[in-house]
Amino acid sequence: MLSLFKPKLRLSDLTENGLVDIHSHFLPGIDDGSPDVETSINLINQAKQLGFKEFICTPHIIGGMWDNNDTTISNAEQKLKKSLDKDTILSYGAEHMIDHEFAIRLKEGDIVPLKDNYVLVEFSFLAMPNFAMEVLFDLQVAGYIPILAHPERYLYLYKDFEKFEELKKAGCLFQINLLSLTNYYGDEVNYLAQKMIDKGMYDFLGSDIHAQKHINYYSKPIKKKNLPYLKELLHNNSSTFSELNNTVNSVKNHYTK
Repeated sequence: MLSLFKPKLRLSDLTENGLVDIHSHFLPGIDDGSPDVETSINLINQAKQLGFKEFICTPHIIGGMWDNNDTTISNAEQKLKKSLDKDTILSYGAEHMIDHEFAIRLKEGDIVPLKDNYVLVEFSFLAMPNFAMEVLFDLQVAGYIPILAHPERYLYLYKDFEKFEELKKAGCLFQINLLSLTNYYGDEVNYLAQKMIDKGMYDFLGSDIHAQKHINYYSKPIKKKNLPYLKELLHNNSSTFSELNNTVNSVKNHYTK
């Protein structure tokens, strides 16, 4: 007997197409993500089963809380890589809080990009700093391209949507959190995410996985109508950040010389 109900689209159905993840907290012991190597390996292996194919780990850099830099992040990456399968493609960047210390880091050239000149940034969940636009401008003058992490989670802009449009016009790219497609963060975040999807405002997507509870939500349903758009974002991630693309291009260049 055929079922009259169509199966729901789940978040894992999206990632099984292959995700180059540009936002995660898998590196052990340096922020509020994985506390140790064993946990990191467990989370990464589960993510690979969900279809994740490459990982750019992005620990927080927040003044006075997680004072990470290229050295601390690189050390954590190397520590983790020693225990990972050799087929796991993993690199690092950082998730930079836009605060007063970030402005100092920028002047000193102490920035940890995702790849090339792309830099992942975030705002406080309490308020957008009044100097944010100036810092984002300075970041671009310095040759970087800012990617704002999970804009849909800044609920203080819920009734000030024009600020999101202002950020886009100012050259800031947007990265949606995959769990925002579910109700993990609540109805208001889900609403803002859908509004930005409808307006085509996102450029990339990321998992922002910190712990097992995030992995567990990949069994949750998402809206089927968003699938074509989300597949475009998957492609954007891959075409912009995949290390495999670099390998393919290197081989092509070798044989065309």
